[in-house]
Amino acid sequence: MTKLLDGHPRVTTLRRYLVAGLLIWVPLGVTLLVVRVLVAFMDQTLLLIPPPYRPENLFGFHIPGLGVLLAVVLVLGTGMLVANLFGRRLVAFWERLLNRIPLVRSVYSGVKQVAETVLTEGNQSFKQVYLIEYPRRGIWSLCFQTATEIGELQSRTEKDVVCVFVPTTPNPTSGFLVFAPKEDLQALDMSVDDGLKMIISLGVVVPRWRAGELPPVLAPRRAGT
Repeated sequence: MTKLLDGHPRVTTLRRYLVAGLLIWVPLGVTLLVVRVLVAFMDQTLLLIPPPYRPENLFGFHIPGLGVLLAVVLVLGTGMLVANLFGRRLVAFWERLLNRIPLVRSVYSGVKQVAETVLTEGNQSFKQVYLIEYPRRGIWSLCFQTATEIGELQSRTEKDVVCVFVPTTPNPTSGFLVFAPKEDLQALDMSVDDGLKMIISLGVVVPRWRAGELPPVLAPRRAGT
């Protein structure tokens, strides 16, 4: 009976309509959920305002998203403050104070280095997607370049190596840090965003690529491999 229903034209049509509807509502629902969580998180910045002057106390009701505007103004104001000489001295004093606290010093310095690496213009972090034979020869994985200047690690190796991050799927925030020779890496045309989409989707979302313009060339095999 189930096989007969599966092949019935009306059942096939209904299934097609159901899938088409899900393709509209599932991405929309997830997007709205993520936006709602982010807005609710950003609204926590309203707690910085003294209670008598908070919007819900002034107007008698809560205004969703007002915290996002306050957060943007706060970040812009902080940037304008630290861009001048007085602001830089204030930040230097603040950092010297934090560096005297053991646990806070480690967390703050690590986060600051990551932020400077990712946000500063001209850096090479997460600018290139590569193919790497990982976890063994013959098995290929996507990876992202995170650094080219690796100091002592480079001096300890015989070849010119690149620091790459091999993310796990579907959670790209975890993964493995690998120092791979440049000759073992294959640069891809896809953007970092496309690479992340492919990883998060378990390979279901494959970025478009015009194979006729640039044929794929795998890394040359070394003797004995």
